[in-house]
Amino acid sequence: MKFKILDLFCGAGGFSYGMHKNPHFTTEVALDFNRQATETFKRNMPETDVIVGDIADADTKEHVIAESKRKGVNMIIGGPPCQGFSMKGKKLGFEDPRNFLFVEYLNIVKELQPEVFVIENVKALLSTSSGWFRNEIENRISTMGYHVEVGVLNAQDFGVPQTRERTIFICSKYKSIPLPPPTNKKVSVREAIGDLAYLESGEGCFEQDYITDTNSEYQQIMRNGAKKLYNHQASKHKQIAIDKLKMIPPEKGKEFLPQELHGKQQFKTTWGRLVWDEQSPTIDTRFDAASNGKNNHPFLNRAITPREAARIQSFDDSFIFYGSKVYVRQQIGNAVPPLMAKAIADQIDKYLNYER
Repeated sequence: MKFKILDLFCGAGGFSYGMHKNPHFTTEVALDFNRQATETFKRNMPETDVIVGDIADADTKEHVIAESKRKGVNMIIGGPPCQGFSMKGKKLGFEDPRNFLFVEYLNIVKELQPEVFVIENVKALLSTSSGWFRNEIENRISTMGYHVEVGVLNAQDFGVPQTRERTIFICSKYKSIPLPPPTNKKVSVREAIGDLAYLESGEGCFEQDYITDTNSEYQQIMRNGAKKLYNHQASKHKQIAIDKLKMIPPEKGKEFLPQELHGKQQFKTTWGRLVWDEQSPTIDTRFDAASNGKNNHPFLNRAITPREAARIQSFDDSFIFYGSKVYVRQQIGNAVPPLMAKAIADQIDKYLNYER
């Protein structure tokens, strides 16, 4: 079976890009309302029909459904935003307008009747309101005639150099497909970005030549096929931020700063440096700010660059991000790590193609 995907809330395309690493998966149609993210998606996966629009808009929805039917879509993936999943939100449940995107996703499933679909979401979804939302979602999916398997995956178990936990629902018409078991030994920050450790604050540019050799298997995989290095541009920090970072030894944090320099942030991890031989904490959309969290370089006096963040998310160097700085960091921070997506694809392939 070939899996022809509709990617909803596709962003820059990490979910699809990872699925494409299994040859039985191709994304035929993708939808997102963010024009900058869809530009990145289209440039990296030009064979996909990428639609810019709001899933709640009737014309957009009609267009997506028509294109998906025309292209023979038999699989849907996506992570609908669900700000209404809270103790307060339970009172309104799926009537809460903040949850309507989740309902829209399931309405498109109902319309297209794919063989399989995957929902990705925040880890807290499972425990919120004592599991009420989880049960509600599972019941809705079961009522539609699908087997549901749900749990939490940690990206670090699939060769991603980052601890990033996400709730995953795998839903299939034919049989239950369990979540994929861990596949790889853990990859460290050093293995991920050790070859890129030469830029200072404000240095780098959108496109440049490689000036170092690889020193890990992961770096070789990340460079495979790439002729140039893109998006390796360090934030131009204010001098006060650089001076603070100079006080923090390699791999350490703000405990080395005088109390009066701690700033307003209460979190322990602010002004933290990554640790070379551990995994990175979760990459978010503000990884380029020195004060944001534990996302400063292990020893250089700067935050990590977009390319380093992309490596930590498991995007290989052939995947180029487009747009202004703020849009690029959103695209990277919000993405599904491609290697985790590949593990999900491989598991679906195994159960539906080889064990039927």
